[in-house]
Amino acid sequence: MPQSREIIFEFQRVGGYVKVSAVDTLTSAEVSIVGPPSAGQVQLERLAAQKLEYVLAKRAAGQRGGMLV
Repeated sequence: MPQSREIIFEFQRVGGYVKVSAVDTLTSAEVSIVGPPSAGQVQLERLAAQKLEYVLAKRAAGQRGGMLV
């Protein structure tokens, strides 16, 4: 049975900002963003997920022989 892709989010308050880490459960790829607490959990999760998708797409392009920047 194929494993489904999930994203695990971790929130850490750092001074006046929130650090959000997003981890892909299939690849164990991890990214982090920093934003203001006023942005709200949903928006911060969305931004972290978008960055994670970007990183995964870059990795996939690199594995197919494309340039990884």
